[in-house]
Amino acid sequence: MFRDMAWRKKRAGRDRAGTPPRVPDDCRVYAVGDIHGRVDLLAALHDRIRDDAATATAGRKVLVYLGDYVDRGPWSFDVVDMLVEAPLEGFEIVHLKGNHEDFLLRFLEEDPGKTPEENLDEADLWFINGGDATLHSYKVPLLTLPFGLAGLETARRAFAAALPPSHMTFFRGLEMFHVEGDYLFVHAGIRPGVPLDEQDEEDLLWIREGFLDSDADFGHMVVHGHTPEVETDVRPNRIGIDTGAVFTDRLTCLVAEGDSTRFLHT
Repeated sequence: MFRDMAWRKKRAGRDRAGTPPRVPDDCRVYAVGDIHGRVDLLAALHDRIRDDAATATAGRKVLVYLGDYVDRGPWSFDVVDMLVEAPLEGFEIVHLKGNHEDFLLRFLEEDPGKTPEENLDEADLWFINGGDATLHSYKVPLLTLPFGLAGLETARRAFAAALPPSHMTFFRGLEMFHVEGDYLFVHAGIRPGVPLDEQDEEDLLWIREGFLDSDADFGHMVVHGHTPEVETDVRPNRIGIDTGAVFTDRLTCLVAEGDSTRFLHT
């Protein structure tokens, strides 16, 4: 279940210059980890964020979601609908793209550069990784899996018809990363040594090896999800906040203000 949890732990600390990273003055930033269809946990965490933000004296309150809203958990539709139709008020809200949203969009928008068989393999990979739960939440009937090309096209058409236009706008409008002061927010991580504006989208959505085990100064404190851990993973150069909500019932939010950080959990 947690096959990605074997990464070697290190002692958390400050950057090499001994100066802790900061968010901009007069700003409190909240970052929410991978939700994966757990609208119950998202609603509970929203309550905690709302209560916490009521104590803020900062003029700006920024709320960043790190992606992977869908798949695996039973309520992907409800998660997206809550984010679209009932966003927390009083926040600047940023929705980042996760690899599971990329799976979903690739399913809906078949790659003309791939053969039908390659697109079928990609769809099967999505379903193996929880995409079947997403289609079920949108009330799309599935044939036996894996299915053939005809079944793939039937499922694609049914999903496109079931997807509210506002949800499609949401998925297409997701951002790849967000910067606040010394912090970089991204779904999976970044490739060490590559300038931010030259990062490959696949790395931003998928990277583990070469990032998680890197001691490099990334130029920012990187806050990421994608790799589930039982506890938050705080390192000198990155903070992982995917606490495997769909498996652990623990959805995590990082709170950064000035040069301090803390966490809210369900």
